[in-house]
Amino acid sequence: MKKKIIPIIAVAIVVFCAFVSAKFETKLVRAITIDSLGACQGVSYQNGRIFLYGDREVGMIREFKMVNDSLVYQHKEVRLTQNGQDVINHPTGIAYNGSGPTFIGNSIRLNAEGTKWRAVIYCINWKGLLQTGTLDGNLINTIEDDACIQGTRPEYVKYNNKWYVATADYGDHGNEVRLYDPEKLTKASKTSEEGVVFKKFICTAWVQNLHWIANKGILVLVQNKVEGRQWRLTYIDLKRSIETGKQVIINQVDTIDRPDELEGFSFIGNEQNGIAVTSSRKNNVNFTITR
Repeated sequence: MKKKIIPIIAVAIVVFCAFVSAKFETKLVRAITIDSLGACQGVSYQNGRIFLYGDREVGMIREFKMVNDSLVYQHKEVRLTQNGQDVINHPTGIAYNGSGPTFIGNSIRLNAEGTKWRAVIYCINWKGLLQTGTLDGNLINTIEDDACIQGTRPEYVKYNNKWYVATADYGDHGNEVRLYDPEKLTKASKTSEEGVVFKKFICTAWVQNLHWIANKGILVLVQNKVEGRQWRLTYIDLKRSIETGKQVIINQVDTIDRPDELEGFSFIGNEQNGIAVTSSRKNNVNFTITR
């Protein structure tokens, strides 16, 4: 048994090292148009379930499933309203890990210059939200993300075997990735409260969303190259970034030549096949391959 196990471990180590050290490419395979999302803001992959979220007449989430090579709507829609009123009108991240509390971000630009923002993180009963289709009875807590600089986009990450909620800023100066303690975040009224911010590090500009590659310890910054335009995926070593205080880049993908606004990205079940979404009216859902 030992003679068989050692080579398997060795192969796994080689594959991991290749992923975190080699220059790999992400290519666009094909683009499709999915309606009824408004301006699509992101994608959340949860054990085979695919959720696309956007800011239609109200903030909303729709569930899809990959059937062969097609994305099929499951006829399940959530409206992010309470008592009929739009609450999460511009959803910008879903932090879900299957065990801890679920958080949804809301980033609201308060002026045209983008110098004033209101960022809010909502702690949600995710199971109840999917069952009832609204926030009624499923909104656990509302947290002002006043520790942010520009907007909020929550995503679960793991550091030293503990889960944290990561978020990042969008603007062109002072950008940070911050890690929040999920237990304290659940009970907080604002993220500047003592103990909510666990760690933070400097990152580059125009981060629209985050995606965590759990088995690799890699955080993907889903970015624009310039404000509101063009695609960039930056793969960073989370552990080293936290310990050095600034992002440590493993690989940066700038090869997808698209002029529109990349909003979200997620791998779907492996580290090759992915979905990237944009706020465009056409070709807003895009299938990618990474090699």
